[in-house]
Amino acid sequence: MPATTRPASRRPDKTGGKGRKNMKAPAPAGMSTNLKFTLGVLAAVVLIVGGAVFFAMKGSAEPDAAANLVRADSHRISTAADGKVTIVEFLDFECPSCGAAYPAVEQLRKDYAGKITYVVREFPLDMHPNAMNAAAAAEAAARQGKFEAMYNKLFSTQQTWGGQQADHAKTFDGYAQELGLDMARYRADVASQPVLDRIEADRADGAAAGARGTPTFFVNGELFDKQATYANLKAAVDSALAG
Repeated sequence: MPATTRPASRRPDKTGGKGRKNMKAPAPAGMSTNLKFTLGVLAAVVLIVGGAVFFAMKGSAEPDAAANLVRADSHRISTAADGKVTIVEFLDFECPSCGAAYPAVEQLRKDYAGKITYVVREFPLDMHPNAMNAAAAAEAAARQGKFEAMYNKLFSTQQTWGGQQADHAKTFDGYAQELGLDMARYRADVASQPVLDRIEADRADGAAAGARGTPTFFVNGELFDKQATYANLKAAVDSALAG
């Protein structure tokens, strides 16, 4: 007897009898293409403008900081009548790099006498044991009109006292005697709060302007970011004079 063939059973159609077409779920709601494009453009503009501001400010002190690079009572060891070129050096008398730059600076001052204003600001570094003592000696000498003389003395003798843990306040006291200072006044000034405050004010101005080490130079308010050789300093001065 031939086998009886049963009709194939059919599963209920879950699509409601409309066939078995693949139905994709609707995409979740999100930003429209136009909105994404607009936000992308805005982001690009922010990056471009931000980059332009960064590069415009790079190498220059902030406006307020630049105004404070030279105070009314800052030490001007060279002056120019026209005031066209001003160099500011934040220095540490014990810093070996400042000592290495000293001959170049002095040659520059000689060669451009009357053409540049050269300003010295104190920036003693904590890593140098006698930096504060040396700065105080220079500031005490300044109160008797002998800043430049002490500046020269400290740098010309740096090899004999720099880089040592021993306190060299007595060494600097001896320099003050050699310079013919009123020693009673010098000894009172060198340990005084006004002298300390003066040094700290210089350091604060330097830090605000972007000084992070020594020597740090500014030429007409612009950070000098090259090695402090005579050739590099001369090129910066020549460019400023020609500008």
